[in-house]
Amino acid sequence: MYSVFIVDDEHIVLEGLRKKIDWENSRFTFAGEATDGELALSMIHEVKPDILITDIKMPFMDGLELARVLKKIQPWIRIIILSGHDEFDYAKQAISIGVEDYILKPFTHDEIFASLNKVAERLDKERQQIQDISRLKEELESNSVMAKNLFLTEVVLEKSDAVTLMQKAQSLGIDLIARFYKVIVSDLRQNSSDTNSIAKTRARLVSMMNARDATVSFFISPERFVIILKGNSDKETEEDSYSVAEAVEHIVTQNLDCNVISAIGKTVEHLSQLGDSYSDANSLSSMTRFWNKSRIVSSDDVNKTSGGILSLRENDPLVDKLKYAGRNEIDAIVSQQMDMLKNNPQTFGVVSSYLLVDVIMAVSKLIEELGGDVKQVMPEVVRREFVDKAVVSEEMLASEIKRVLDKVLDFRDSKMQGRYGDVILKAKVYIEQNFASQDTCLNSVAEAVHLSPNHFSTIFSQECGITFIEFLTDVRIENAKKLLRETNMKGSDIAYECGFNDPHYFSFIFKKNTGMSPREYKNSCCLL
Repeated sequence: MYSVFIVDDEHIVLEGLRKKIDWENSRFTFAGEATDGELALSMIHEVKPDILITDIKMPFMDGLELARVLKKIQPWIRIIILSGHDEFDYAKQAISIGVEDYILKPFTHDEIFASLNKVAERLDKERQQIQDISRLKEELESNSVMAKNLFLTEVVLEKSDAVTLMQKAQSLGIDLIARFYKVIVSDLRQNSSDTNSIAKTRARLVSMMNARDATVSFFISPERFVIILKGNSDKETEEDSYSVAEAVEHIVTQNLDCNVISAIGKTVEHLSQLGDSYSDANSLSSMTRFWNKSRIVSSDDVNKTSGGILSLRENDPLVDKLKYAGRNEIDAIVSQQMDMLKNNPQTFGVVSSYLLVDVIMAVSKLIEELGGDVKQVMPEVVRREFVDKAVVSEEMLASEIKRVLDKVLDFRDSKMQGRYGDVILKAKVYIEQNFASQDTCLNSVAEAVHLSPNHFSTIFSQECGITFIEFLTDVRIENAKKLLRETNMKGSDIAYECGFNDPHYFSFIFKKNTGMSPREYKNSCCLL
């Protein structure tokens, strides 16, 4: 199945395409619609359709500009352009951008369906090529690819001067010239041992990144995909990093057997500093290696919101372990601590007290670095009676150390995974107050919480478990249901009152979400 998103400023065109195409009995699904390119862009960013059908002339952002942007941020999308007879110059530009098809208005729905099928056949062919594991293996193991991978591995792992790096890059046909850089480390995790499955995912990642001019990518190991992102400004590089990481996640999670953790390193200005950005991303990846679902995390965010977890540079081995430890490592850490008692069995009381206090100090240090206070996170451990009760036996000591370590890992993970509580709350309040406006979209809400759209979209979906578009639609539908139950307003008026710019689209979305048309829902309420 391929998902299709439609953009046209004529409601009659949108309604016709939505209604006349038999979505349920075809190989296509209707992903959504918009009346201008600017609104469409924020929706497409989250919906991530396979195919876009767009009018070429629209207000705010026309179809050509929309196509240009999408070819940069979501290059896998196939684009079909709709155009009038007097727009041939636009057509030539569309072809240069790389659209799949160009259909003149007025058109028949059979023409649209034929075009969709033509695009689907090309997508099928590409996917079939990716199924050819022997060919993929041959390509990935070719001498030229291996030489590039070896060089790029040296770039991020070893210190070299910029001139040497640039010369060798040019000899290998690699463009590393940029004003700013970020390194993104994407670790693929697979739930089964199906090697063919992960090979297909790797091939799709390579294919996607090869289509992006601003990235240089390679596999540093079979499960670690490294992306060097190039940018013209600090802001642009940061914004693009989330777009790239989301594209990786989109590709990987299409394979239901895989997930991916993408760690974004800090921005650097010199080619010779790529190793620093990689090290940053690698540290983040180590901290998140036991997360069991796909996520994107940035070192910039961690440093801004947690007090600088990556700045920990203490010579305390226990602190270092706790920074990156997984749940399954706690028993081993406890055992290592308890081993110290075996060498001093005659002085159990003294050594055990010292040992527990050392653990508490390490835990306090980590909590403080994460922006917390041990007196608030676990107040019991700073009381003398806690130590006295814990050191009565080896069993009790081991049990209390384990409990303390479990609790500090809970705190660490909450800081890592729930850093945006204030941002999400502010966004939800804004949506509740402004859902009735048709201008409320990803861009406007992101601006209200002072984040870029890509950044905001990423953290919203990760923190809330649903996309921004899904949440906004749910809010609008719930308010529409309330108006249907409690007022005698017409359906069209309710649509506009709840932020929908087309009553027909409102009815379509309402039924898609509730299983009933607005009229059926209102009638069912009257029967209660």
